[in-house]
Amino acid sequence: MKKRILTGDRPSGRLHLGHLVGSLANRVKLQDEYDQFVLIADVQALTDNYENPEKVAGSVRDLVLDYVGAGIDPQKSTIVLQSQIPAIAELTVFYLNMVSLNRVLRNPTVKAEIEQKGFGDSIPAGFAMYPVSQAADITAFEANLVPVGEDQLPMIEQTREIVRKFNNLYGGTLTEPEALLGNYPRLVGLDGKSKMSKSLGNSIYLSDSPEEVNKKVASMFTDPTRLKPTDPGHVEGNPVFIYHEAFNPNKEEVADLKARYKEGKVGDVEVKQKLAVAINNLLEPMRLRREALAGNPEKIEEILRDGIRKGREVSESVLKKVKKAMKIDYEFLS
Repeated sequence: MKKRILTGDRPSGRLHLGHLVGSLANRVKLQDEYDQFVLIADVQALTDNYENPEKVAGSVRDLVLDYVGAGIDPQKSTIVLQSQIPAIAELTVFYLNMVSLNRVLRNPTVKAEIEQKGFGDSIPAGFAMYPVSQAADITAFEANLVPVGEDQLPMIEQTREIVRKFNNLYGGTLTEPEALLGNYPRLVGLDGKSKMSKSLGNSIYLSDSPEEVNKKVASMFTDPTRLKPTDPGHVEGNPVFIYHEAFNPNKEEVADLKARYKEGKVGDVEVKQKLAVAINNLLEPMRLRREALAGNPEKIEEILRDGIRKGREVSESVLKKVKKAMKIDYEFLS
């Protein structure tokens, strides 16, 4: 049997280039080799959007469009809507007994997101506990590998801890997953700060038009010490060159631009223009696939229905094994 992959995103907006160089690239590459489940984590999205459920629900179709546009093939990968898989909620309840509140709040990813969202002392319990729900996602599909960005590694370690504790208590029932990192652990935002993020407004989206890409690339942060095009510039840590490395397949052009930039023989305008061409060339086939599916809403619904059906089959089988291990399957009631 093929090894299984579980990956996914919250439906809280469109996917951006940061996703493409992270786990999304691995998803497309590995779907021919593994049994892959791609989870649309709408329940987790509600942990910080509970007052605006329309935003979450309205993003589900967009996420399917982005997945297919990026190269996820529904014939090879199973796209699953989290809220329609009841076993995940049950597993979450069981796992909550296997992790302390302090341990969850020490999770570096959770700490960073709590600070970013400004919860203060009013942290929603559901948000604080979402690493446990994520453990339920992963184990519900018996995932061997989980493609993630570097910032999500603490979440996988939390899952591994829960799995080991469960298996030590009840016997070897759950599959312990491994993390799979992308080639670029983190992509900086257009502003050169932090990472590319929907909430920070510093992203290029996979569905952006050529004009939008050109405008965003033109606004990118570069070398603040370079006042004139003839000044020698720095390429290390320069977002424009980080993007060239990630998205420009013409490595000879990238090397030439770097050399001339360091010598003050090329301006930011030319460097950005060539970057915009490279990004638009990369995104064009994705735009076409996205547009084709967007014009066929019945196909989107079919993809979701098929994913829910398969997702329920696998997750309910896991839940049955978990209940048996915990002695709460109560066969005399069946």
